Amino acid sequence: MSLARIELRKQWSRATRVTALLVVIGLSVTATLHFGHNPSGAGTSASINAFEIHDAAVPVASEYRYERLARPARTVVRDKAGAVVATFTDGARTVVLTGHSRTFREPRTTRATVTSNAWVRLIPHEWREGEEATAWFRPWLDSALSDRSPDVLGVTMEYLDGAPSGTNEKNVRFRGDASSGPSEADDRTASAAADFYEYLGLRWTFPDGVHRKPAEGTYGAVDCSGFLRLVYGYRLGYPLLGSNTRGTGLPRSAHAMYELGSGVPIIPDGGGRAQVYNLLQPGDLVFFDLDQDGGRQIDFAGIYLGMDSGHHHRFISSRSAADGPTFGDFGGASLLDGGGRFSKGFRAAKRI
Repeated sequence: MSLARIELRKQWSRATRVTALLVVIGLSVTATLHFGHNPSGAGTSASINAFEIHDAAVPVASEYRYERLARPARTVVRDKAGAVVATFTDGARTVVLTGHSRTFREPRTTRATVTSNAWVRLIPHEWREGEEATAWFRPWLDSALSDRSPDVLGVTMEYLDGAPSGTNEKNVRFRGDASSGPSEADDRTASAAADFYEYLGLRWTFPDGVHRKPAEGTYGAVDCSGFLRLVYGYRLGYPLLGSNTRGTGLPRSAHAMYELGSGVPIIPDGGGRAQVYNLLQPGDLVFFDLDQDGGRQIDFAGIYLGMDSGHHHRFISSRSAADGPTFGDFGGASLLDGGGRFSKGFRAAKRI
């Protein structure tokens, strides 16, 4: 337990500390929310029921219509009534699906909540115009719309302060309360502190032949870019690169993720504060320059969650001040807009 997290916990009452980290509000039919889902093939444990939820199943339509939009180029799927069912972006594997509404809470660190019916999942390969006419598409869409296993946003919540641990069949702890890394690292140097395999406590060989082993004192820790690699890569199967090189997948550092990795720039880095938010969708990677010495280079990253209850654009990231993943306001509000540290440092966004 770091001093930062100890101090954080002192600021909240015991009654608040036992409040659920994540509350999902639904509609009518009983369903069960699980912490812990690992479709990446890295190992799946028996799911732990966090709590019961009430939810109305999202109907699967017999017919859809498809609309092409630009900036970014994408295919929007609508049902007969014209309601948006899914959005597929050219060159990206992340898809935003319309599902039941969820409210994410982190009451230990913020009064703000994020309520959304957006579910973010990965398709087998990058989207191209006309993919809806191929054989894989309709079975995948029908299955995804009825899927209640944790998506990108749900997986991010499994590493917040106090989140329950879970192990796979190899007894590897792959989810649960994460710290941010070595105490001497700050948010600007966090991309060199603790990668996903260090959180797991495993040696790792990447497809590009790079071999890594955990550094001493990093078990259970994950830095800003390592958190993205843990969620998208280890948990959900997005390709990972062993170093900061150009290629298909996510490189190691925040800067390389934006400059060299796969995906589609949604908000290009113009060298200054980004203040265009209407192009963002949940699951997008957001990038920051937090360095105060004037060197204009991306050095921090997170995942966009959506609009919060205060009508602000909120993201989740792993950072040193909160000693781990958070979308709260301890050590700076987790907002892309407003006048805080992160909003001033917000530079770019990418859809992978």
